[in-house]
Amino acid sequence: MGANIESETMQEFASWCRSFWPQANLAGRRDRLLACVGAGVGLILTEWISRHTLGAANPWFIAPMGASAVLLFAVPASPLAQPWSIIGGNLVAALIGVSCASSIASPGLAAGLAVALAIGAMFPLRCLHPPSGAVALTAVLGGPAVSELGYRFVVYPVLLNSLLLTLLALLINNLAQRSYPHHVPRVPSHGTADRPPSERVGISRADLHAVLADHGELIDISEDDLQEILLQAEMRAHRRRFGALRCADFMAHDVVTVDPDTTCLEALALLQRHRVTALPVTTSAGQLLGIVTLLDLLLPLNHTLAVPADRSAKVQLVMTTNVITARPDDPIEQLVPLFSDGGLHHMPVLDDSERVIGMVTQADLIAAIFRAHIER
Repeated sequence: MGANIESETMQEFASWCRSFWPQANLAGRRDRLLACVGAGVGLILTEWISRHTLGAANPWFIAPMGASAVLLFAVPASPLAQPWSIIGGNLVAALIGVSCASSIASPGLAAGLAVALAIGAMFPLRCLHPPSGAVALTAVLGGPAVSELGYRFVVYPVLLNSLLLTLLALLINNLAQRSYPHHVPRVPSHGTADRPPSERVGISRADLHAVLADHGELIDISEDDLQEILLQAEMRAHRRRFGALRCADFMAHDVVTVDPDTTCLEALALLQRHRVTALPVTTSAGQLLGIVTLLDLLLPLNHTLAVPADRSAKVQLVMTTNVITARPDDPIEQLVPLFSDGGLHHMPVLDDSERVIGMVTQADLIAAIFRAHIER
């Protein structure tokens, strides 16, 4: 019995020791290079501004700008790296720091109180930014150059440098096609109290919020990102269990299409004859130009219900040109969110030449998922 307890204790101690070794960093070479270039350029500019403001390179101030640069360019998806976090956090911290420095004689007491109050203010203002703690400290202990500036230190160089770093992060991250300010596209609402279809079964946003609240600690990831990661993980697990079901496996191949000069009346007749609710509009070579639905044909050109639709009009006047499409090799897991939460009812499938070679509908998707489950 004693040996078992000793063995369990050793295992727990070994596990605790292993926790000191961090997990592998999954950033690719491209993201690492962007982090280095962005931080380097940003700090060269902020150091130049700080040196001209403070009379010399001030390590007390350059240090928090360096920490901000790491967040903005190395982990731009972090809630701590968003524009309001750096601008609001540094602004609040600088204001509190200067106020404490001017009203409290003891530097140590002023420094500690400045950082504590800055953290306390950043939480409700939703601008928590770790380097801002160092900005508050700099306002108190930054030396004569900072003291002489007084509240001017808040605007120049703190606010100016924060804005400069943020603008540079916006430029570099978006040129590199990284989402910044980071956001996860919201599911379109139907104007009812119902949750999105993807949240009615499985993990919902309310579940995540409750668990994070019970956890009681700040985690450096947004609820939106966490929900998206869980959804993608569920899709991978589904693919591993049921196999890779591709769009080409269940799409309709004999697609009814119309050309742009087809009249609305002719298009309505085609919809009724083939019992479908949408028709791709294509060129003579089959390239997709748009899509026309039953609703498009029933509504008038001004999209009000005051007068009946002009059935003699050409479909090119009522068709939707911004069409969401699929490719034959797209996995079914990629289509499910678009049909469930995205509200799609039909999706043309295109080849590499942008020609319509198939059509996927909600009915096709449901049937494919049902067959995949019963065959297992």
